[in-house]
Amino acid sequence: MAGASPITVAALYQFTRFEDPEALRGPLLALCEQVGIKGTLLLAREGINGTIAGGENAIAQVLGAIRALPGCAALEVKYAHAPALPFHRMKVRVKREIVTMGQPDIDPTLSVGRYVAAEDWNALIADPDTVVIDTRNDYEVRIGTFAGAVDPQTATFRDFPEWFRAHRDALLSGKKKVAMFCTGGIRCEKSTSFLRAEGIDEVYHLKGGILKYLEQVPETESLWQGECFVFDERVAVGHGLEIGTHTQCRACRYPLGEAERADPAYVEGVSCPNCIDARDEADRARYAERQRQEALARQRGTAHIGATRPNTGRPPSGG
Repeated sequence: MAGASPITVAALYQFTRFEDPEALRGPLLALCEQVGIKGTLLLAREGINGTIAGGENAIAQVLGAIRALPGCAALEVKYAHAPALPFHRMKVRVKREIVTMGQPDIDPTLSVGRYVAAEDWNALIADPDTVVIDTRNDYEVRIGTFAGAVDPQTATFRDFPEWFRAHRDALLSGKKKVAMFCTGGIRCEKSTSFLRAEGIDEVYHLKGGILKYLEQVPETESLWQGECFVFDERVAVGHGLEIGTHTQCRACRYPLGEAERADPAYVEGVSCPNCIDARDEADRARYAERQRQEALARQRGTAHIGATRPNTGRPPSGG
C-alpha cells in the first residue's frame, strides 16, 4: 500500500508532563511547515496528541523532534498511507486537555487499564465474563464497531463518565472484566484510568486502538464490523487501513454511507439527513457558496482553505 500511496499518515499521542506547552508550540509548527507537513497537533500540560501527514522523510523528522520532548521517547504512533494529503492546513494548538474528558483528577501516567495486543483482543471480548464498551462518540460507532460491544451513545467523550456512573450496575452485572476500545488508544488511556479510579480493577483496553487491530488482524479472523471513522479527509478506513466507502457532510461533519447520500436531504457540501432540520436557509446558502468556491479551486488546481467548517463539538484529532 505504501508504494502506491506517497503520503504517510501518522496518528500519535503521549501522556507526559509538559510544564510549558506554549513554549513548544512555535518550534513544532515551524518544523512542520518547513518540511511540508499538514494536520493537527494538540499540546497540553498532560502531553501531546494529533494526526499529521506528509512525505515519509518529513514525517520522520517531525516524529524525531517530538520524541526528543520530555517523556516522549516511547511515543505511540500508528501509520497509514493515503494517495493525497488528507489535511488542508497545519495547526499546533495548546489546550487544557489533549483529549477532553473533563475529569481533572484522572492521570493516565499513574494508573491505566491493562493493555491487550491486537492479536489477543478476540479472545478477551469473546469471553462471557467480559463486558465490551466502545468509548467513542455516536457518529463514530454508527459506521462500525466490534461485534457485541456496548454503545454509550454519547455525543462527546466528556459525556462518558456520567454515562458510566449511570449504567455501572447494569454493565457489570454478572461480569468480571471490562474491555474498552477507541480509534487509536488515547481515549482508552483516560477511560480505563477513570474506571480504575471508580474502583474497578479488571479493566483492559486495546493497545493501539481499532487502527492497530485493523492493520494487524486478518479480515478472515476479524470481529470488527463496518468501517472506522478517522478525523481527516479519508473519513473512514477498513481492514488493512484501506480507505473506506464513507464520505462526510460538510455542513455537520457526520460520516455518510451510500444510503444517506441517496437521501433527498443530501446536497453535497450543503446538507444531509443528519442536519437538514438543524440548519436554516441562511446556513445552507453559506454552505452552498463555500461548495461553489471549493469547486472553483479544484478547477484551478488549488486548495480552498479559507472556509471555516461548522463547529460540531467533535475533537479535531482522533484517538
